[in-house]
Amino acid sequence: MLIREILPQEQVIFDRVASHPLQSYKWGEFRKKTGVQVERLGFFIGGTLDSVMQVTFHKVPFLNRYVGYYPKGLTPNEDHMAALLQLAKKYNAIYIKLEPNVKKPLDQINTDNETVKFLQKYQLEEGRALFTRYTFELDLSLSEEELLEKQSSKTRYNIKLASKKGVQVVEDTSEQGLEEYLKILAETTKRQGFYAHTPDYFRQLWESLKDSGIIHIFKAVYEKQTLVVWIVFVFNGVLYYPYGASSSMYREVMASNSMMWEVIRFGKQQGCHSFDMWGSLGPNPDPKSPWNGFHRFKKGYGGELVEFIGTYDLVNDYPMYKIYNLAEDLRWKFLRLKKKLF
Repeated sequence: MLIREILPQEQVIFDRVASHPLQSYKWGEFRKKTGVQVERLGFFIGGTLDSVMQVTFHKVPFLNRYVGYYPKGLTPNEDHMAALLQLAKKYNAIYIKLEPNVKKPLDQINTDNETVKFLQKYQLEEGRALFTRYTFELDLSLSEEELLEKQSSKTRYNIKLASKKGVQVVEDTSEQGLEEYLKILAETTKRQGFYAHTPDYFRQLWESLKDSGIIHIFKAVYEKQTLVVWIVFVFNGVLYYPYGASSSMYREVMASNSMMWEVIRFGKQQGCHSFDMWGSLGPNPDPKSPWNGFHRFKKGYGGELVEFIGTYDLVNDYPMYKIYNLAEDLRWKFLRLKKKLF
């Protein structure tokens, strides 16, 4: 096997074998604009690109050290792990966080999973998750009639209600569509009290992905008012719902329900075979969780709850790893306290 850096002229073949939009070439270009170092490696067998990995490296403030992040990567093998260890040394990284795009049965103990058993051969620690461990996936190969049958009765009712009220869902994959999203996102985060990426982050994301065919912006409009805006991704036959924002106006017209259904229909029209709803709570959700409403909303569309194998830190420097985690714990405690106070 030949392992080497991917060249700029190879981005098309890179994307053909990439495992997720966060592993796409354009996503790496976007992350570069945010000041992050990006490494792309290709694994060639007999001159043919067999697999790829894209790892970002983030500078630790006040130190000449980095932490790496390898999100939604492929099922790892010995060649991939050897390459990651080399990258960790190259960047003098404290660790590289791995969140493989690898599913497992809900009732399977992690230590019984073959991929987890393989990872345990290396210096890995269970790390703080950046991606949720669970998501809902919907089979888009089903007909619209079959998809409607899988929905809860309340979800079907809300979709019909939105249609009767005259809610219109339209695609507006433009700068104007992005700015409408940012306007409603500011309202949403203030109302619900959660953190979101900055407007500059989303503008750079838009600039990087606007010509890629990956990013699409939809808005739900009622009486000339935009009530809901979603940013969705289409990549290698899968539809993803990473970002959404909703207004507090006219909540009774169920614009979000109409949005979800029309996005599902869009995914089918794009030839997608599945819809990854980008996160959920687990099989026994806490009704007091601030994310429980999102979980119930997504569950209503009849998708399958799936679990990924989790988050693992490939440690390159254990003493610094412990210090870094202690500092991160203190930072998150401060942020949670700040949110409560302000």
